[in-house]
Amino acid sequence: MCATCGCSSDQHHEHDDHHHHHHDQKTVIDVERDILHQNNLLAERNRGYFDAKNILCLNLVSSPGSGKTSLLEKTLTDLKGELDFVVIEGDQQTTNDADRIHATGTKVTQINTGKGCHLDSHMIFHALQGLKPKENSILFIENVGNLVCPAMFDLGEKERVVIMSVTEGDDKPLKYPDMFHTSTLCIINKTDLLPYVPFDINKAKENAKKVNHKLEIIEVSCTSGEGLSQWYDWLKSKVPVPEMVG
Repeated sequence: MCATCGCSSDQHHEHDDHHHHHHDQKTVIDVERDILHQNNLLAERNRGYFDAKNILCLNLVSSPGSGKTSLLEKTLTDLKGELDFVVIEGDQQTTNDADRIHATGTKVTQINTGKGCHLDSHMIFHALQGLKPKENSILFIENVGNLVCPAMFDLGEKERVVIMSVTEGDDKPLKYPDMFHTSTLCIINKTDLLPYVPFDINKAKENAKKVNHKLEIIEVSCTSGEGLSQWYDWLKSKVPVPEMVG
């Protein structure tokens, strides 16, 4: 079992030497520091790769069922031809989400974490070797649905986007502060359902700002199209301008 987050995935290569059954408090702290240190080193390597190829990498994080894949499908379809996209899909099992992304005509690779509860920089590094994204493109990483463990693992992304839906509680940012604190954008999704759920959207935004006063917030509905243009404008504003040679 992983001493950092409690998951046990065969793909967590940097964890392998630390899967002991008995730990005193000091050992657990040392193991966690070592795991995150190794992850962060490789995350910097990933970040250097993205910078060198002028790739905008976004890490999409949320709890299960928030609508990450639906938002991705809509984005990839609406902006097709305007921007170059590639996607890394993270799930414990199945290729269901990767199949949906592939249907949009977007190059995608699937990472199945098994019992693991998050993606790490090592997984992204190996996925990139097969994916080979173009220069000046956008890489979406759809992380495993989990608001706890992925908050600790830097993947080398430029932006972390946390997605919550109105079918969740408006106190979600207070319950999972680390994820909201480490994100630069919060998308409140499924706003078309607001008339049918006891969700106070102003309270949700207030709670998010309590955790991270710099957090940008966009309200979106993939069903009605509300807020999508604002999301697309935000996305385009983050695309790095290719450097001119000569």
